[in-house]
Amino acid sequence: MADSLVKLPPESGGETWQVKLKEVLDKANDVLLGKDKEIRLAITSMVAGGHLLIEDVPGVGKTTLVYLLSHLMGLDLKRIQFTNDLLPGDILGTMVFHKESESFEFKKGPIFGQLILADELNRATPKTQSALLQCMEEGRVTVEGQEFQLDDPFLIVATQNPFFQVGTFQLPESQLDRFFMSLHLDFPAREFEKKILLQSETRELIDGLKSVLNASDVVDIREQIKSVIVSDILLEYLLDLLEKGRSELEEGAYLSPRAGKDLIQGARAYAFLEGRDYVVPDDIQQVAPYILGHRLGGGKGVVYGQNLIKDLIKKVPVGT
Repeated sequence: MADSLVKLPPESGGETWQVKLKEVLDKANDVLLGKDKEIRLAITSMVAGGHLLIEDVPGVGKTTLVYLLSHLMGLDLKRIQFTNDLLPGDILGTMVFHKESESFEFKKGPIFGQLILADELNRATPKTQSALLQCMEEGRVTVEGQEFQLDDPFLIVATQNPFFQVGTFQLPESQLDRFFMSLHLDFPAREFEKKILLQSETRELIDGLKSVLNASDVVDIREQIKSVIVSDILLEYLLDLLEKGRSELEEGAYLSPRAGKDLIQGARAYAFLEGRDYVVPDDIQQVAPYILGHRLGGGKGVVYGQNLIKDLIKKVPVGT
């Protein structure tokens, strides 16, 4: 797919970024073997400015993917290990009283970073999970009535264990809707697993790579993506998908207007990675299962929801 890229016009500034994103993809593929599609989608989510949810069993590379992309994209990574005794203050921060000055000072929590790895998010209680709602929606937090702005870029990549595993709490619909995209890595194909067994320590491989981008670059790319053209025909096609999903799927009520906006932004980002300044139907079809799926999956898992959308795409024709 990458070899058939149509280059953006040089005057757009997008060609340089497209080449660098291709380099990020290639270097990531050298470390996380056999996961080109998943890496491509994760990059799409990150440059679109969307939060990412990765669901799978332990040991298939969820955390590795986050470390790898944060390193290649030059983003400051903060990791929060979610457990059932974690409190909102452990994430957001707390007011600390200084006896000398007789005043309170806000001590920032680990949520203040550019890329936040929320590891095993669904092992925390609903109360603790809810601490992320304002962060994900507004890019700020409120503590003791005071608002604090988060970094730009600010991205959350959360991992969660499958719903059937012991000690998990299902993410509420309001939380799922704030995730831009969801992925399921699954086990590697046999040929790649053999190479993985002989591979050097993953963290050593990642540390040995040079960053391709930095935080400022990611912000610039996000601005470039906003100018990618979506024709009225494709907007109508997208609305047809949402309308049919809402009317025919039992879980269709969870396809919110925010889901539609995310789908537009995801299609633009995917087109940008493919080297185009306009969206084609395939861009929407490629990202739709991963942008809409977790909203439908709920307690049945992201793969269940993704499969619903893949079936739905087959039933909705593209307008002419």
